[in-house]
Amino acid sequence: MVNVQPLDSEPRRGEGTQQVDHPTSQVAVFGADKPLRLDSGVDLTPFQIAYQTYGALNAARSNAVLVCHALTGDQHVANVHPVTKKSGWWETLIGPGKPIDTDRYFVICPNVVGGCMGTTGPASINPKTGNPWGLEFPVITVRDMVRAQAMLLDHLAIDTLFACVGGSMGGMQVLQWAASFPERVFAALPIACATRHSAQNIAFHEVGRQAIMADPEWRGGRYFLEGTNPRRGLAVARMGAHITYLSDAALHRKFGRKFQDRENPSFSFDADFEVESYLRHQGSSFVDRFDANSYLYLTRAMDYFDLAADAGGVLAHAFKGTQTRFCVISFTSDWLFPTSESRAVVHALNASGARVSFAEIVTDKGHDAFLLEEPEMFAIVRGFLGGAGKARGLPQNLAGKAKN
Repeated sequence: MVNVQPLDSEPRRGEGTQQVDHPTSQVAVFGADKPLRLDSGVDLTPFQIAYQTYGALNAARSNAVLVCHALTGDQHVANVHPVTKKSGWWETLIGPGKPIDTDRYFVICPNVVGGCMGTTGPASINPKTGNPWGLEFPVITVRDMVRAQAMLLDHLAIDTLFACVGGSMGGMQVLQWAASFPERVFAALPIACATRHSAQNIAFHEVGRQAIMADPEWRGGRYFLEGTNPRRGLAVARMGAHITYLSDAALHRKFGRKFQDRENPSFSFDADFEVESYLRHQGSSFVDRFDANSYLYLTRAMDYFDLAADAGGVLAHAFKGTQTRFCVISFTSDWLFPTSESRAVVHALNASGARVSFAEIVTDKGHDAFLLEEPEMFAIVRGFLGGAGKARGLPQNLAGKAKN
């Protein structure tokens, strides 16, 4: 049984609700007859997926674009976020007349399984105990996230996606979609990602996880039951991760060695430098919208991701026989997912006979460039989707005006 309801309120962090201010927010609830079989061998049931939609599904149901969010993102991709009150995290790319044009495409953005903005995760209630799952929640993988999204599309009666788009962890989901359901994805746009996590990336994630678990308020993941909140540990994890999203050039350009609200050092351990103040702000604001245990689960899912391992050790086999069209995008200053990783994806796609184009964008903005104002990326996305739309037979004379 599947129920789809307006998401008038979203459970957050296992306690209370959070009002949503976008009319198309919905939640799909999957009952005991629709379990999600996880890679760990566990059947997750019941579970729910919170998602946002933008634009309209055409009569042929052929214009759906699935947007997959990154590690610290959620479904609020192009609307005001209900918690932060800030604009959607990809509103530069998605909207009327924009590269992902909601006058032309029906955009769906779900919160991933294991998340904390309405989709079932460790902060959700375990029906067997009546308490938040905490660390009793089963470990999930990127493939589990994609399976759940496929179930959501089944319910929406969308057999095939016109396109699947995402950056970072979202790009991993795009690649997993192309590998798991090639017949359901007409075009794929993986951005700033890789087919597996490097040892360095796993190491950075482990530092973040250890920061959370070292916080006395974490209480072995049972902080909801014990009335605590590991805010300090989660903030430190966010600070460390945020450094990896930027580049040395971007940090230098924005902050350099400038002092914060002073001309001389205070000879203390206050946030003397602007960059210190910036990181502390990033950490403190993050804890208001994210769950610490979800951070553990989603970083672990990224660490486990390895498409080649799932295809007998040969990456090209993951895409064998695919008819999906690909456009792979990387950024020159992204040291978290360097261009060499994207080239490996392109080589594997070439070896599998796939249609693939590739763009390396010159920028000093680092990994987060995919979220920022990058006119070249906007032009590439618009052009790739426009060409794919012609091949798909989508109408080309809609009214949306270009904004990027």
